[in-house]
Amino acid sequence: MTGPGSRPGSGPASDAAAAGRLWVVVPAHQEAARIGDTLTALAAQHDTDFTLVVVDNASTDATADIARAFAAGAPFPVHVLHEPDKGVGCAVDTGFRYAMRHGARLLARTDADCLPRPGWTAAARAALSGGAGLACGRIAARRDEHGPLGRAGFHALVSTAAFFGRIRPAHRRAHGYLAPYRMHAGNNMAITARLYDAVGGMPRRPSPTDRLFLNRVRRRTTAIVRVRDMVVENSTRRLSVYGIVGTARWYLDRGPGRHGEDPR
Repeated sequence: MTGPGSRPGSGPASDAAAAGRLWVVVPAHQEAARIGDTLTALAAQHDTDFTLVVVDNASTDATADIARAFAAGAPFPVHVLHEPDKGVGCAVDTGFRYAMRHGARLLARTDADCLPRPGWTAAARAALSGGAGLACGRIAARRDEHGPLGRAGFHALVSTAAFFGRIRPAHRRAHGYLAPYRMHAGNNMAITARLYDAVGGMPRRPSPTDRLFLNRVRRRTTAIVRVRDMVVENSTRRLSVYGIVGTARWYLDRGPGRHGEDPR
């Protein structure tokens, strides 16, 4: 029963549900060989009370077809979009803004070659619902692409990039930043829709975009947290294509150099 001036579904319970409305965005370019594993990992989440948006970023392979086939039996709603402008920033921004137009309050992102561990969405929701504006998760190397040495090398590169970010003079708070620098992996992040809109969204450009976006957020709020339980296994295939030096250059935000398009 509804009271005077109210509408069906209104009231404290529905307001709380709306405040916790989570959408997950997965940008994908030429990921037919890997996106199936990512979708399976999302379906295995402990918390499946979310809506998934797969943004096909100018793929010419079966990426979008695989996502649409998955949608037919997925344990959550799935939307498949097409973004013709190549660039992960374009795909992420298109997906996040689509979600926001459809009522998303909480936003999370991973990539189409990554494997979120089963507690990922629950940890993202808890962090944002608990007051964080931006939640930065922890990344580990996928166990099916390289052996122990490759995974150790990946960990060392990520740790080096995180350290470099903290000591980089341009990242000092004297430049107008409200919060200290924390390495932000775009493939493992969650943000409130309100904050995403307030900072102007993701730069609509090819990778790397993570540092630029993080610094937009740092100029706006101190509510940036590191969430250890928000874990994504990251592809290490860039090591095979770029080598150690080229991969280090990438994680230090120097771009792909002579390698051209990002292989991920």
